[in-house]
Amino acid sequence: MSNIVLHPADTRGHADHGWLNAHHSFSFAGYYDPSRIHFGALRVLNDDIVSEGMGFGKHPHDNMEIITLVLDGALEHKDSMGHTQAILPDEVQVMSAGTGVFHSEYNHHRDKKVNLLQIWIFPNEKNVEPRYDQRLFDPAARLNKLQMLVSPIKTGDEGLKIHQDAWIYRTDLKAGNTIQHTLHSSNNGLYVFVINGDATVNGQQLKKRDAAGISGTATVELNAAADSDILLLEVPMQF
Repeated sequence: MSNIVLHPADTRGHADHGWLNAHHSFSFAGYYDPSRIHFGALRVLNDDIVSEGMGFGKHPHDNMEIITLVLDGALEHKDSMGHTQAILPDEVQVMSAGTGVFHSEYNHHRDKKVNLLQIWIFPNEKNVEPRYDQRLFDPAARLNKLQMLVSPIKTGDEGLKIHQDAWIYRTDLKAGNTIQHTLHSSNNGLYVFVINGDATVNGQQLKKRDAAGISGTATVELNAAADSDILLLEVPMQF
């Protein structure tokens, strides 16, 4: 039987630190909601706006798959593996924290804000050697179809690799268009996050920054009522 959990945009956790305006789809930092700890293996989906020249100082992570998408601006990344690189719009970064890594993240620009989405997914293998990857994805390749951004490390699928049986897709679905996604396993659920636009997911309307977690179904259908930029995260519900 299909189950759906709705996360309207205005029900997300919110913290405005001046230099950081953050919205949390799941419990994070000072925001705690026992009904919103995670969706299957999806632990964090943060929607952050960081002020000019500001950012997160060096801090540690371990045993987590961390995926960062920049929506606007540029994010400067530096880590203990020796990477120093800016992440730009349409680029995706993955970092398998594994046995442990330190990194910092700053707004690369001093004249404009940066808006990023950061996703944390529980790994299916702990204490792996930390790894990093980054890639530019052509926006034209997601017009009215699903563009695979992230996929399991043990598959030959496209996308950047993580240590979990999870897939992340993005689509620019123009008004009036419909696409379907068939899940890889009956154990998986799909978390649909509307970056911008107005679309229905299995008949449920979602607008800008609304989200829905769907499980217990083999197929999910997206219909765009307006031009929509949509992120889909397929994750194991038991892991």
